Amino acid sequence: MQGETAVSREGFLVKRGHIVHNWKVRWFILSKDQIHYYKIEGGKKEARPRRTISLEGCTLHCPCMEYANRPLLIKLKAKNSIEHFLEASSREQRDSWAADIQKTIRASNPDRQEQPNSPAVLVDIPANVCLSHLIIDMQETGNGIKEMTNGEYGNTYKLCFTGATVIDWLVSRNVVQLRSDGVTIASLLIEDDFIVPVGDKSTKATWNMSGTEVFLDDSTALYCFAKNERKTDNDDIEIPLIELSGKIVKQGFLMKQGHKRKNWKVRRFVLRSEPSHLHYYDPCKETNNQPVGGLSLRGCLVSALEDHGIPPGIKGNVQGNLFKIITTDDVHYYIQAGSRVERSEWIQAIKQLA
Repeated sequence: MQGETAVSREGFLVKRGHIVHNWKVRWFILSKDQIHYYKIEGGKKEARPRRTISLEGCTLHCPCMEYANRPLLIKLKAKNSIEHFLEASSREQRDSWAADIQKTIRASNPDRQEQPNSPAVLVDIPANVCLSHLIIDMQETGNGIKEMTNGEYGNTYKLCFTGATVIDWLVSRNVVQLRSDGVTIASLLIEDDFIVPVGDKSTKATWNMSGTEVFLDDSTALYCFAKNERKTDNDDIEIPLIELSGKIVKQGFLMKQGHKRKNWKVRRFVLRSEPSHLHYYDPCKETNNQPVGGLSLRGCLVSALEDHGIPPGIKGNVQGNLFKIITTDDVHYYIQAGSRVERSEWIQAIKQLA
């Protein structure tokens, strides 16, 4: 991870995008004087952070009441006035994260000069550009960016395009005048998961920690549009109100494997008693107070899964700390916790209600 930098805390938080104000779950690591956050791909944290926030000169606001439907927010205001909104899974987690971050801020030496290779937090976007509208135009049939089959180092990739093609398109549509501004916009499209790198060359560029522009204006660097999965396995289900009336025993962020696509998603799990149910919520939705799924715990079996190798029923390159819940209808739920301790706590809490 960070090598010589000691980790004081890590776990899932939901962050607001800087340019497009959508919400995404990331794995956060709090170290000596920085916060790093990572994207989860498949069922595992990526090897390198997507961004780093320096805590020198930061101010912390908790509670933060700027979003009425998100009462569990922490706001970090950097010394360059950039605001970072982070959401925890519960009030206890929010206050605990805030206390740890505040302690780190106080311990940071405000007089220490920033390292010359320290990554910037944000780049400026050219005026009058809306990324969410821009990506729609880019994918428009006929006038958008043409997706083709391209090769790199002997590998063939379908439905992709080159970095130079993206910049050419931005210039030809008068979105930007300078190619350097186009690179800035394309870098932000990667940051907000509208465009993803394909192949070795473009992927390595995304780990450019010496600056914020991670997009290559290059005719050999390959990219593709992110394929947004709008439906989850449990969209639009109805949860009886009686299930939500029980006392909340435990809640937190966990990763869950889908039943159909077998993809891994971070969900906010809430464990209730009387009646005993486990519900899960999509923390990235604007209205995130309605479950997207749940199960009755009566008669369920819950057990830890072996961390060596990939157990049967598991798909993807998982991180570990797995456990399984089997319902009385023989439905199998595969879940990942953030640590062994957290897994043990969830298993124990569920067993007491099952």
